[in-house]
This record gives sequence, C-alpha cells and structure tokens, in this order.
Amino acid sequence: MLKIKEAIIVEGRYDKIKLDSIVDAPIISTNGFRIFSDKEKQALIRKIAQTRGILVFTDSDGAGFIIRNFLNGVVDKTKIKHCYIPQLEGKEKRKPHKSKEGLLGVEGVSYDVIINAIKRSGATIIGEEVNSKANKITKADLFALGLTGVENAEKNRKTLLKHLGLPTYLSTNAMITALGCLYSLEELKRIIENLK
Repeated sequence: MLKIKEAIIVEGRYDKIKLDSIVDAPIISTNGFRIFSDKEKQALIRKIAQTRGILVFTDSDGAGFIIRNFLNGVVDKTKIKHCYIPQLEGKEKRKPHKSKEGLLGVEGVSYDVIINAIKRSGATIIGEEVNSKANKITKADLFALGLTGVENAEKNRKTLLKHLGLPTYLSTNAMITALGCLYSLEELKRIIENLK
C-alpha cells in the first residue's frame, strides 16, 4: 500500500473504493459535476490543499478533464498535482455498457496502472525517495520538438499522445503537465525520435 502525503480527489465513490485498497491517504469524491455547485466541498478541498496538497486523479475522458480544469481554478496551483491514467478502451465490470467515450475510468484500470500513475505524478510517497524530473518540459521544448507552432504540429501532438496512451485532445498546458508527470525531457526526446 502506498502512503501518500497529498489528499486524492476522485470523481465518484467507485473510484474511491478502488483507491482505498491501494493507497493510504484521504480520498475525496467530487460526486462528478456536483462539485461545480457544491461550495462547501470546494471550500473543504481548498482547505485540505493548503495543509497537505491534493492529487487530482480523474478519468482520462472529457468529463474527467472538465472536473480537473475546474479544480485548477478552485485551488492554489502550487498545492495541486495531477495524476493521469492512460486512455484504455473497455467497460467497467459493474456497468452494462461502455462509457460514452468507451474508455475505462479510474475504477476500471488495473492496480499496476494506478500505482504507476501515482508514482509518476510527483505525489509525495512517504517512505520512498521523490522521483524528481531534472529536466522539466516547457513550451519552448514542445516547439523545438515540433509539437507546437510548426507545420504538422497538431498531427505530431496527436500521434505522440496516442502512442503514449494519453488523451489526444489535451491543451498545450495540459499536455505539458501530463508529460511532465510521466517523462523527463530526455525521455520525451527519445520517444519522439523513435516515432520518426
């Protein structure tokens, strides 16, 4: 079991149940889009973020990114970290049908996927050395790698994100955050070179 300093923010109770068996940390559910109107829960999340930080762990679908972006505006950016799971097609066992986008959410991915995502997110894992990425990825790096501001940049981004199992609709800032959680600049350069 991973003991984490930050409180984890998830979308729903089934995500919370899944993570309860993997991590030792407070886990708070947004109850989906209800977080948008729940001022008390927003205040609670802000207060927890100030004292211990939060780790946002939403699904890698459109709804998950809407909630993630909303929380970015609610919480001090220095107190928030993001954990991303890859976009994996499938259906949760408890549901009769696939989700609208046909992707597994936090509750549906394997324990290994969750553990790897947490370890790569920059979360403070108590008892383990912090995995700090020496070379942070910047917008200038994305430009130099042909992912922004050049001909075919959009195609290059989508190819890379698809190859990495990340949502292909990430904004530039969200892509920098996700890539920074998962790879160093040197690792990213190697991946792009291998894609050519």
